[in-house]
Amino acid sequence: MPAWQAWMFGLVPSIGVGLVFWYVMRAVVRSDRNERAEIARIEAADEAREAERAEKAKRDATED
Repeated sequence: MPAWQAWMFGLVPSIGVGLVFWYVMRAVVRSDRNERAEIARIEAADEAREAERAEKAKRDATED
């Protein structure tokens, strides 16, 4: 077996595993970022709803 083939048999699997690892980690980081953005959006909507309820309660209390 020529030396270049030995090098290829040694490098190709390592490069392949490295690429698979990179792809999986990229997917994990992206999903975490998307999840955090969605949680922030939901929390902002909840806070807006609570502020609206508090304002309505304040208006109702002053009308009495």
